[in-house]
Amino acid sequence: MSTLRRVRATRYVVPLREGGSLPGIVEADDLGTYVCKFRGAGQGPKVLVAEVVVGELARALGIRTPELVALELEAPIARYEADEEVQDLLTASLGLNLGIDFLPGAFGYDAGTEPDPVEAARILWLDALTANVDRSWRNPNLLVWHRRLWAIDHGAALYFHHSWAGGLTSPERFAVQPYRLDDHVLVRHVAGLPEADAELAPLVTDELLRDVVARVPEEWLGPVPDADADAVRAAYVTFLRARLDGGRAWLGEAR
Repeated sequence: MSTLRRVRATRYVVPLREGGSLPGIVEADDLGTYVCKFRGAGQGPKVLVAEVVVGELARALGIRTPELVALELEAPIARYEADEEVQDLLTASLGLNLGIDFLPGAFGYDAGTEPDPVEAARILWLDALTANVDRSWRNPNLLVWHRRLWAIDHGAALYFHHSWAGGLTSPERFAVQPYRLDDHVLVRHVAGLPEADAELAPLVTDELLRDVVARVPEEWLGPVPDADADAVRAAYVTFLRARLDGGRAWLGEAR
């Protein structure tokens, strides 16, 4: 069972104020620089779970996404922060957070960028599979780095786990829930979805799903009533497996 590499944050550098969760740039003891997604932010650890499951699934399918690490925050990191909002967030996030490798010099995807059609269709397919609602022109969550496309920010995917506050639910609805292809930033590449589906779906085995879910730190998985960490991990596998085996209704007319 593989796990995320663990590093310790040594310095908080600057907040990134583009999003509502106020991620920040931090330096770590491996001399790396990371975008930190904080467990103490508004939507809590479930966003971090989606980031790991979908991000690592993307990597396994050959879609470029920055390295993810488990990033330890200790109390001294907030001591010299002057911004009270940031200081409160750091204090609320002590412990294990998510670090995303910072890509220096990367710029955001826009209409002037022409991605490889096959690559674009693969990203579109992954977003449809995982119900990622945050890849529109309003917020593309795509970077161009060294002239290559990188997919980032998958925290809005896997919406189903937000309903687990009362216990694990059934995957039937998620299995057939349509995906809004028309709002996707890469919608003009929808014609490539059948080929992407034929290529990628066989790669998403139960073994792969178990592996990517196993990378999620246990402390981000709960609490879920009447379910331990193993049961919660198994539920993620079950939901994604059900969507794959549910007739591809989520691909709509593109299938």
